[in-house]
Amino acid sequence: MAEDQFPGWHGTTIIGVRKGGEVVVAGDGQVSLGQTVIKGSARKVRRLSPGGYDVVAGFAGSTADAFTLLERLEAKLEATPGQLQRASVELAKDWRTDKYLQKLEAMLIVTDGKDLYVITGAGDVLEPEHDVAAIGSGGNFALAAARGMMDSDRNAETVARDAMAIASEICVYTNGNLTVESISK
Repeated sequence: MAEDQFPGWHGTTIIGVRKGGEVVVAGDGQVSLGQTVIKGSARKVRRLSPGGYDVVAGFAGSTADAFTLLERLEAKLEATPGQLQRASVELAKDWRTDKYLQKLEAMLIVTDGKDLYVITGAGDVLEPEHDVAAIGSGGNFALAAARGMMDSDRNAETVARDAMAIASEICVYTNGNLTVESISK
């Protein structure tokens, strides 16, 4: 089967919400191959603790690629303890310039409870406006829903869960089986 005839892997909606001194990262559990759900309970949000420094990361894209990036991020965090921004920029630089890493197809949302970033293979380290970041196939749906709730009395976790519920009702590549991690500084 030619590469252009192979149905693409789809999946993942990840959202990060910063509100009230807390940051919550939530991700759905669906992985799809073409029109088929391959797995409904994948865990795409992880807590990293390099050197006792807690970071929560969520990933969208190829799982193997994302795990490679998470390992690289942990190494950068160990080299620059407590400096998420610096570690993220160093990872993005490597990702953009290393011939092996350039082929990786994934995106990350990372937070230490204070800062919240989206890291891309284009060399971007983006701090989101309005304290909400979202990536993946249903990311724009979750982002719009969360932004609409940020002025409400909901806390960060409720905003993230409600936004993911809305995204799962709209995006066929997103389900309601969530992994949620919370962190504060």
